[in-house]
Amino acid sequence: MENNATPRTSVRVTDIWKSYGGTAVLKGINIELLAGQVHALLGGNGAGKSTLMKTIAGLVSPDQGSVEINEELLSTPSPAAAQALGLYLVPQEAHILPNQSVLENICLGLKAKPRALRAQAEALLRDLAVSLDLDAQAATLEIADRQIVEIMRGLIRKASVLILDEPTSALTPHEANALFDRVRQLQAQGVGIFFISHKLREIREICSVISVLRDGAIVLSGALCNYDDNHIVEAMTKTVQSAAPTARADADIDFDTRDVVLEIDGFSGEGFRDISFNVRAGEIVGLAGVVGAGRSELAETLFGLRDARSGTLRLHGAPLTKRSPRDCVDAGLVYLPEDRQQNGLFLEASLAWNMSGYTMHRLGFFPKRNAETTAFNAFRESLGIKCEGEDQSAGRLSGGNQQKVLLAKCLAANPKILILDEPTRGVDVAARNDIYRLIHELAAKGLGVVLISSDFDEIEQLADRVVVMAHGVQCGALERDAVTVDAIAHLAFESGSPSHA
Repeated sequence: MENNATPRTSVRVTDIWKSYGGTAVLKGINIELLAGQVHALLGGNGAGKSTLMKTIAGLVSPDQGSVEINEELLSTPSPAAAQALGLYLVPQEAHILPNQSVLENICLGLKAKPRALRAQAEALLRDLAVSLDLDAQAATLEIADRQIVEIMRGLIRKASVLILDEPTSALTPHEANALFDRVRQLQAQGVGIFFISHKLREIREICSVISVLRDGAIVLSGALCNYDDNHIVEAMTKTVQSAAPTARADADIDFDTRDVVLEIDGFSGEGFRDISFNVRAGEIVGLAGVVGAGRSELAETLFGLRDARSGTLRLHGAPLTKRSPRDCVDAGLVYLPEDRQQNGLFLEASLAWNMSGYTMHRLGFFPKRNAETTAFNAFRESLGIKCEGEDQSAGRLSGGNQQKVLLAKCLAANPKILILDEPTRGVDVAARNDIYRLIHELAAKGLGVVLISSDFDEIEQLADRVVVMAHGVQCGALERDAVTVDAIAHLAFESGSPSHA
């Protein structure tokens, strides 16, 4: 937004403090967002980002300090009051009413009837370069489409201030680029945007200003161009860490000499057909594609959550004919699902109980409390889970720490083959690098890993070999030397755009 006049202030936060149970989670926060500005907000899991954004959005009342939206005081914090002043929070985890239509979900809470807003919704979808069936039940939506619905809720309210909390965590590069184009349009219209992301590359693409939180305080703030990636990561983590994940130590290993631990032959099911590939001991096989390609459906079918229509699955050369999740776990095949809140964790249950989710049937009718606690504390230390203790409920953790608990649940089963579906979705830079190192360590110990990711950079960084799917079929494969973001994208998109691309 280029103008000789000083842009108006979209959001001004002054000396915000917030404590829970005597523990300060926000410590005198001062931050400003200008109209037409995209302001990046970073911080490790538990740094206070979510609490700060919820405070600005009226979901949390501060103990001290003030919030101004479009130069008006948010005097009585509530979401309705914040929205009335022109602010809308797009959450990381989409909230939908599954039995309502997509259009009804987009228009939820508005006075106007959905049918009166249909033309406006269709125009916004065209601007975003996506195609959603507005009449479809929201329950049928993929995670990426649910995220689009949340974004649409803000746009259809003509919000002049948006908070985008990890908006691209479930989007493909194509979808993310379409979203960025829309963000730039909104920016040109004077919309101020807080952009929360752990992906430094996309922050540099779309943001001009950055603020970094650590331990409830802002430790770095200013023009993004003034800071390199390592400087930003250091501010987040207290210690200097490389912004780029570490490379695999055994990258030159000849996997052709290794035993095949997972073999899939002619596998077909709901959402995919005739998939064949294998995974060798210690090998990381990337399963790439866009949302709707059938990757998660394949993973869920392999793990016994869905029925297969045809094909065979062999573990260590032996057919796995009984394929319930318990059978798979006992055979050494474990699955980390994409949606940790819906399919991975019991949010009201304790962390120790969640960690034992895949092995509960092995522990007897009365699990030994001490053994469960000891096992959890070991994972708590090795994975860096920030929590109050094993009795804390999973729902009270940040998204990144929930993901670490889900990883602990998988590892507690002592797997031989691990299927990871979007394992770094919604985690910060430091946690992502921790997960990358963990995947490398597991592979070095001989585990076979199937890595499903919509982040092609992640696939390039981690995978020894890549299988690409599109529209439910296998459309190509790449050996290690040929694995690049461009090559993956070419295969993923060569047969045309998926349903909402």
